Amino acid sequence: MLNLLSSSKSDIYEPQRQGNFAANIRQYTLLVCLTLLLCGCQTSRRVATSDRRPFDFQHDTFAYANELVWEYHYDEHGKWVSHARHPAPDYSHHCFVVARSARQFFEHARFEPTQPVADATTYQQLIHQVLALGANHELPDSRKVVIPGYADLHSFSQAWESLLKSECGGAWQSYLQRGHWRMIGWFSRQQQEKVARQLTAAIQDKRPPVVHLVRFPQLTINHAVVLFDAAETDQEINFTVYDPNNPVTPTHLIYDRVTRTFQFPANDYFPGGRVDVYEVYRGWFY
Repeated sequence: MLNLLSSSKSDIYEPQRQGNFAANIRQYTLLVCLTLLLCGCQTSRRVATSDRRPFDFQHDTFAYANELVWEYHYDEHGKWVSHARHPAPDYSHHCFVVARSARQFFEHARFEPTQPVADATTYQQLIHQVLALGANHELPDSRKVVIPGYADLHSFSQAWESLLKSECGGAWQSYLQRGHWRMIGWFSRQQQEKVARQLTAAIQDKRPPVVHLVRFPQLTINHAVVLFDAAETDQEINFTVYDPNNPVTPTHLIYDRVTRTFQFPANDYFPGGRVDVYEVYRGWFY
């Protein structure tokens, strides 16, 4: 989900003028109260960690990629530059959609390869059932949506790529992800240390978090990935990452305990370096 801010930031972030400050405060207070009330209605029973399986890159990821609109490279002066890809991709700006959907299938779906393959209408309905629950909602295996005819999400998405691309959500859902407001806030070292602890705890609990990688106000990266493993040492935490842009091999996100910063490696869309990190799809505000 790169270059979204540069192409649409005036539409998404330009503040609207308000006429009555007192009325706005009342409306905002009412909205917060309503949100908190709804949050209380959305809680679900947490499935015991012992009853859960870990996220598996080979089985729990999509076989297709979120494609890049731009090609990136260093020019002869050592500057990181980009130019439009030709031909233009037909599935791009979906990194949040792909990452969120992978988490939803992990939480809500159970694949049954011994059952016969179904038709497109049946799979469309099953996909809608999987996506109807929030990414942070948990179901025991007995209540999960059964996907017949396939062993896992990877093989299912190989066979039904077009259907999944059309049903999992449009690029607008990446533009308007509810947690985008957080990227404009201050990311202190203390706050990033807290995030690292929370992400590690979630992975140990076999609940792979979806995180937003940013360098706001720089636009070098604005991307969503799924974390599914964490190796800790005294110096760092090495998070293993499912990147929607790369369905072939996992990558890594490194948290440096000394500097209390996250580092994301160089790849074909990011020159590498420090990123700010926060989890999304974890509540009503993010």
